[in-house]
Amino acid sequence: MVKRGKFDYSTLTKIYCVAILANDIFPYGGFHTVANLRNEQGELFDEQMTFITVELDKFTLQESDCQKDLEKLIYTMKTIHTFTKSTQFPEFWNEEWLKVAIDELDSRKMTPDEKASLEILIARNAEAVKAESRRINQEKEKFVINLLQQTDFNSSKIATLANVPEDLVKEVKQKLIKNS
Repeated sequence: MVKRGKFDYSTLTKIYCVAILANDIFPYGGFHTVANLRNEQGELFDEQMTFITVELDKFTLQESDCQKDLEKLIYTMKTIHTFTKSTQFPEFWNEEWLKVAIDELDSRKMTPDEKASLEILIARNAEAVKAESRRINQEKEKFVINLLQQTDFNSSKIATLANVPEDLVKEVKQKLIKNS
């Protein structure tokens, strides 16, 4: 906000205008376009306003290919309506910023019953993710135990082989000593 008598427009917050289109309209290959205002000579004259256009038809990435936040968001927007059963959500849907986006994405148009169903589905999938995470951690711990018992590797090497923090290896080693 600029107050009367203060004309330092460079301190204004940037403004982003985002258009999400079901079809493609630009002849370019990418699924999103970023544009700033230019004058008749093509010179950039305003960096405060940025226009972003996303063309969903051009977005063809699969879940496993989504690495950047923009790719994760567009994948979510394009596919969230296909998740009608209690199936495993993409792992990146557990990222906090994306949980907020998912909540806002469709909940405004939902009836109370639809919102309740979505919450139940999200809770079930969150529990499934936690259970799978616990199972993976248990398997890693078993692997660490086997390496400790069957090799003379140091903690650092075991941590590297098991893809776990070295502190976990030391914890497991202490448990084994205590239980001996």
